[in-house]
Amino acid sequence: MSLTSPLAGTQHSFQDLRAEDTPPMSDTGCSAPNDVFGGADRAGDYIEEDAALIAPIQPRLRSNTTGSTTEGPAQIALPLPADALKTSPGSGASASTMAVASDLASTSVLFASPTGLAVASHSTTPGKATAGFRGALARLGLPVGPGAAELGVRRCKELRTTHETTVRQATWTRAVSVLVNNPKGGTGKTPTALLLGGVLAAIRGGSVAILEVSDDPGALNFRAEGNPLLGLGELVRDVDQVATAGRLAGYTAPQTSFASVIGSTGRRDRLTGESVVAVCNVIDDFYSIRVMDSGNVPTSSAFRGAVSVSDVLVIPVMNAGDSVLEAIQLLEELRAEGGASAELANRAIAIRLTDGRPENDAVREEVERLLSQAGVSALHEIPYDSHIAERGQLTLSRLNPATRDAFVAAAASVVRSLQTAVSAAPTQNRKA
Repeated sequence: MSLTSPLAGTQHSFQDLRAEDTPPMSDTGCSAPNDVFGGADRAGDYIEEDAALIAPIQPRLRSNTTGSTTEGPAQIALPLPADALKTSPGSGASASTMAVASDLASTSVLFASPTGLAVASHSTTPGKATAGFRGALARLGLPVGPGAAELGVRRCKELRTTHETTVRQATWTRAVSVLVNNPKGGTGKTPTALLLGGVLAAIRGGSVAILEVSDDPGALNFRAEGNPLLGLGELVRDVDQVATAGRLAGYTAPQTSFASVIGSTGRRDRLTGESVVAVCNVIDDFYSIRVMDSGNVPTSSAFRGAVSVSDVLVIPVMNAGDSVLEAIQLLEELRAEGGASAELANRAIAIRLTDGRPENDAVREEVERLLSQAGVSALHEIPYDSHIAERGQLTLSRLNPATRDAFVAAAASVVRSLQTAVSAAPTQNRKA
């Protein structure tokens, strides 16, 4: 594949793109209500009283027609090449669709948890309005159904609940790991690692470690909450003496998201592949999920060590030529190595961030085309957030609702990829 495609040239059509199932939590994160729910708005005066419980409706597919809208631009599913589908069955756009269908089917009336039943109950025929002027009329006893805006909010909540359930209920028979990397600096690797790991920890109730695996000290400790006394350098020095969770906790910075960050508190020796593997082995004894924030040198010993202990690759990109071309080069190098490295590339998930600088629509479409051509399984959109752009300490609760919702969608996609990569438990518990 040629990597010389001009990013500022003529707009390219991106075939087979479909909007995935993740609109933001906030009203502003959803599509224009009148465009998406026009029919529902026209039927707003009608109410069906005998509504049956059904699962949430699947997201509508993105149309290639100019001017069309989607129900949530937070994720774009990218088709995998034929060889990738052979090496990692169930990955890619079809796996994402099947996983969401499985999540929705799990909200059975007979076996669902209270949360599942809540999702199902919200997915019934609209019923009466509860918000705005329509809600006021409904409270007066008039048969007024919800408007387009309220239907959009309800749908956002349903999809958010579906993603959170996917993240919360996933299990594996061993600790799993996520590697965050793009050889191009300034693409948002550290914020992505912190916020993706933070969302995983917040939803699952902890047991997530976010680890720095760059050759030299990076920005992980600076962008994380807290001011720990010990960090990665000391953990590498003492790794053979860490045998308990209490001892390991002394090298971490606990976050309000319930994640534990292990970064560099000062100067340290250059990290090697052997040190990365040794530290990861200790972390995996006490944490279920490990998220690794890597450096900019994919040929370094530390990066090679991180690749050897990774299950899923997450690639942060910006809408810029150097950002996406470096990412594609990384994927080609991993595939050329074959084996586990090639499988890691075939399961790669891209997360596109924006720092507020002006962006060109032609460049955005070309980035999507190139990533699709490179075999990236999914592309998640993260909206601009001033809290991230400030380049200071990151706190999950300070994100805009739409930003958090986009990271939740990305986390669900990562979890589904992990379930493809790692064998599930041999037996399932059934509720009677």
